[in-house]
Amino acid sequence: MSRVRFIETIQASYAPTGASIYLGAGVFEKEIVPEAKVNLPLRMMNRHGLVTGATGSGKTRTLQLLAEQLSAAGVPVFMPDMKGDVSGIAAEGVVNDKIRERAAALGVPFTPSAFPVELYSLSGKLGAQMRATVTEFGPVLLSKVLELNEVQSSVLMIIFKYADDKDLPIVDLNDLKKVLNYLSEGTGAAEIKETYGKISPATASTILRKIVALEQQGVNQIFGEKSFDIDDLLEKVDGRGVISLLNVSDVQSQPAIFSTFMLALLAEIYQSLPEAGDLDKPKLVFFLDEAHLLFKDAPKAFMDQIEQVIRLIRSKGVGVFFCTQVTQDVPASVLSQLGNRVHHVIRAFTPNDVKDLKDTIRTFPKSEFYDMEQQFTQLGIGQAFITVLNEKGIPTATVVTHLAPPASRMGPLTPQEYQGQLDQSELYKKYKDTIDPRSAFEILNERVQAIRQEQEASAPAAAKTSGRPAKQEKSTFEEVMSSPVAKQVGRELVRGVFGMLFGSTPRRTSTRRRYY
Repeated sequence: MSRVRFIETIQASYAPTGASIYLGAGVFEKEIVPEAKVNLPLRMMNRHGLVTGATGSGKTRTLQLLAEQLSAAGVPVFMPDMKGDVSGIAAEGVVNDKIRERAAALGVPFTPSAFPVELYSLSGKLGAQMRATVTEFGPVLLSKVLELNEVQSSVLMIIFKYADDKDLPIVDLNDLKKVLNYLSEGTGAAEIKETYGKISPATASTILRKIVALEQQGVNQIFGEKSFDIDDLLEKVDGRGVISLLNVSDVQSQPAIFSTFMLALLAEIYQSLPEAGDLDKPKLVFFLDEAHLLFKDAPKAFMDQIEQVIRLIRSKGVGVFFCTQVTQDVPASVLSQLGNRVHHVIRAFTPNDVKDLKDTIRTFPKSEFYDMEQQFTQLGIGQAFITVLNEKGIPTATVVTHLAPPASRMGPLTPQEYQGQLDQSELYKKYKDTIDPRSAFEILNERVQAIRQEQEASAPAAAKTSGRPAKQEKSTFEEVMSSPVAKQVGRELVRGVFGMLFGSTPRRTSTRRRYY
């Protein structure tokens, strides 16, 4: 195979006719060929993609490179920062001998550059607080987080349906526990028996224990108001797209929570954005790192929702890129939607590794230039097998690519720089304080108190008519509030006072159906 033939093939596959991002140059017989430039058309970025590779192979820097060039093209980006080391994208890169050598080999100049960055956090400690109301999160995703079985998930669906029908905003976990308690015993149980079905006290108690266990992990703050407005992900600064980094380094011990939260955010984007059709460039590109966490032990209902969102969100002008270690981490039904592939080195140390390697190769177009099974295990750091969709939606030739270096810092901001980013962030101030609106907790408290007052008022009259002392029965309110479920609620009644002080009412989306 001649070098000339290689260059012609790569140029024919990857030469852009419209706007594109530059990934790197092709490698032929271990030689970097600057003329064989590998580009990804911007208009194909909403056809979704996959970035894989073993630990230490360069996946994070590939995501950084993609994010930088998208930002430079005016496309906002959302991406998780798994270890807190991607924040350096807000600072100019450092020029050193390795960077000069890589840039020279690619035949491109290296110009250090910083990019507009907004820092977010699920704890509120490392960035602007990202929240969602429980209603917005929805029963399917919440069931995944709580690790509910099929029966328990069905009960949760009943709770959400009842709350939606009765205009009961479930803002936080205390609201959810209150509705669960109300519907599992006393008046609430009788009210829903015919229309929604009976909720077993045992099932309700099991769900409650799982909610309490979730609270004990210290993630209460992700549920509540002020919930995150997805319009804040679409910001631009001086024509460049803002890169929104969700720092999850402080909640790494709860992977199911942050991975599911990202999917909830993606579902909210899908629900909120209008149809866009085919655009010259996407409105937003959304990276889902550690994607295997989404699919691990996922129930069918959960998988159905993922597949639906990935299949349809393209029409909203949003591209989604999954990042994980091996292709097999992503189910085939989702994998079939990912037309852009960047695969770093695969380590074939075990029989299972060898099988995964062979299966991965079968997902690529065949190449006349590479022994792919051999080449995949010999890729260097910062190299990857790439195939993308060209501007006509046709898969390009498979090529080993020597990736371009990121222009921003390949490492974290210093603590002082990080704090400086937060101090100047208007979004950090916007989401810092929790708003406590009138929601299901207050509404149901008022309801059971009214029932108690009616019973107390009717009891003396009944006793006078019969001539016997009134039977000292436990009221509905007492039944509800003394149950094992209610004892776990732990919310002070002054909660409503704080809501009035903030002068806020639940967002319109708080009572909107979120059945995903």
